[in-house]
Amino acid sequence: MAKELSRKIKLQVTGGQANPAPPLGPALGGAGVNISEFVTRFNEATREQMGQKVSVVINVYKDRSFDFIIKTPPTSYLIIKEAGISSGSGKNTVSKAGKITRAQLKKIAEIKMPDLNANDIDSAMKIVEGQCYSMGIEVV
Repeated sequence: MAKELSRKIKLQVTGGQANPAPPLGPALGGAGVNISEFVTRFNEATREQMGQKVSVVINVYKDRSFDFIIKTPPTSYLIIKEAGISSGSGKNTVSKAGKITRAQLKKIAEIKMPDLNANDIDSAMKIVEGQCYSMGIEVV
């Protein structure tokens, strides 16, 4: 018999560096998850992505057991990293925060492909390019 899902928690956590401090601790504690067990299992699973923000979906079941799915890093994080800037522009139509090349755009799209609703790399690139536009990043 399948376990009954109690709650689904979506968070962004730094890979390999999860700790029980907020925002992770309160989110998990409120769902009845064993926080130290999650932190240990998550840090083990994300050791290769040390220091990189990753999205994680935690499925919490009625019996307080859990499993989690690690997604790719947020698109905005990858764009900022590729552009070599600290943040996007608050006013994307007025001021540009930086530039990335088509090759960098393709690299980001390839990383994000499993989590995007896109059939091919070209449509994935268009989705990422839209994110660049909203952040004030110019694609050259």
